Amino acid sequence: MKILFPFVAVMTLIIVVVAGVQFANLQFLFGVIIPYAALVTFTAGIIYRVIKWAGSPVPFCIPTTCGQQKSMPWIKQSKLENPSSSLWVIGRMALEVFFFRSLFRNIKTEMREGPKVVYGSDKWLWMSGLAFHWSFLIILLRHFRFFSVKVPYLIHVIESLDSFLQIGAPLFYMTDAVILAAVTYLFIRRIALPQIKYISLAADYFPLLLILGIACTGVMMRYFTKVDVVGVKQLAMGLMTFNPVIPNGIGVLLYIHLFLISVLFAYFPFSKLVHMAGVFLSPTRNMANNSRMVRHINPWNYPVHVHTYEEYENDFREKMKMVEIPVDKE
Repeated sequence: MKILFPFVAVMTLIIVVVAGVQFANLQFLFGVIIPYAALVTFTAGIIYRVIKWAGSPVPFCIPTTCGQQKSMPWIKQSKLENPSSSLWVIGRMALEVFFFRSLFRNIKTEMREGPKVVYGSDKWLWMSGLAFHWSFLIILLRHFRFFSVKVPYLIHVIESLDSFLQIGAPLFYMTDAVILAAVTYLFIRRIALPQIKYISLAADYFPLLLILGIACTGVMMRYFTKVDVVGVKQLAMGLMTFNPVIPNGIGVLLYIHLFLISVLFAYFPFSKLVHMAGVFLSPTRNMANNSRMVRHINPWNYPVHVHTYEEYENDFREKMKMVEIPVDKE
């Protein structure tokens, strides 16, 4: 059920779009209203989560470290593993955000005959995660060509690097194949590994299937079906300039693609996907381990009334005497 429910949910979303566009002529709903609503939900949700996290007190210095802390001058410090200044924290965060450094160092643990605990490398997870996130970012940047009259030079450079193999017409983008392979691997991994399958929830499968649906519809529109690119850009420019129009003949597949993207954006702030923003506010990552140099005061240490033993004895002296408990004062 953990797998079936998300699959049925994604297929239901697709059927709703097909029925709404083909039979109820709800192109304006799926092409304009829902994308705007998704964008507002995404923006408001991310802002709310960030403000809520930023307002949470951090009472202790709790960075995750696995190297030598700054100590005596003759002891070499592990500056990235155990940063003592903001500069090295930035370097550590950059490696984490752009290259998933902690995931690269991740190991897998297995129990084998003996019984014997065996540790091994798990680089396939790191490579698939890195490939998925980078390809998703590049594809997102490539789509900015639809939202500007003149395509920025940076987008031209990205497209040239992404399609340098020059296979077929239209040009083949490597990231299209990479994201399909990466998402498929991550999905199969959750099903094939008993330990991962056991801890996986429907909320883990749903975004994977949703992103897989977005990627598949995008690939189909580019390589297998005829799509009016001019109409697509007209729709995108209308949304960008808050002057929306619904071109004729852009096809139901685009509305499916756009609707799935809208659902992903609206779902984003309320799911585990919001780690995109949360990683920057994680005290285990964004704090310098300078507890030997800076005093960290707990903001929760507000003054409280203390009931001393003397006050306790004054309240219960007679009763203590009755049960023969020694008292300081008679």
